Amino acid sequence: MDYLIELRRELDAFGAVLDGDLSAPVEHCGSWRLVDLAVHMGAGNLWVVAAVREGHGDGYDEGAAPRDRAGLKAWYVKTADALVQALSVDPSTGAWTFFPPHTVGFWRRRRSQETLMHLWDAEQALGSATPMDAALAADGVAEVFDTMAPRMISKGAATCPELAVRITATDSGRFWTYGPGEPIAEVSGTAEDLLLMLWGRKPRDSGSVTWAGDLEAGLGVLAGPLVP
Repeated sequence: MDYLIELRRELDAFGAVLDGDLSAPVEHCGSWRLVDLAVHMGAGNLWVVAAVREGHGDGYDEGAAPRDRAGLKAWYVKTADALVQALSVDPSTGAWTFFPPHTVGFWRRRRSQETLMHLWDAEQALGSATPMDAALAADGVAEVFDTMAPRMISKGAATCPELAVRITATDSGRFWTYGPGEPIAEVSGTAEDLLLMLWGRKPRDSGSVTWAGDLEAGLGVLAGPLVP
């Protein structure tokens, strides 16, 4: 997967939603409105630029971002361009990251996934959610299990699962096993529905996914928390 191509597409799509109602509440982001989510995304872009170019994880002052529509859109575009430029180097180049690998490649993937999810949030807020790219969504499911859940465990925010669950993406044939031993349950659905479920945008027993086996135990394994 060429993450730079994926990232550019998702960044541009997010920029396009800023023509919508900036006061629209974003359901899964606390008390945020769309304007707050846009500031968060732009600040995150600049955070990663600093992580790559300056080697630190210091945050950007979100209060410094403009909040009028014209200013916000222009500022966001600049942050997106700066991010893509910073990541347009050898992906094995060293960079500060919050979890291994400590490379530019980590950020190419992470920002692609971050933008994918928050684009869905923004479009959902405006009542116009479009389908996710299936391959990128499947990669997002993989990232939950190879990066986000292990990070939550390493931080002490979650414990290692004692049982295993199989997760199957019906539109790609990809599957993952989370936990030790033979799976005691399986959850299946499209990569998009699985990703939305794992990131708390849909309930884990949502009708958009199908469970087999020990549902109660399976829900317990995925309760995690798997993501921040």
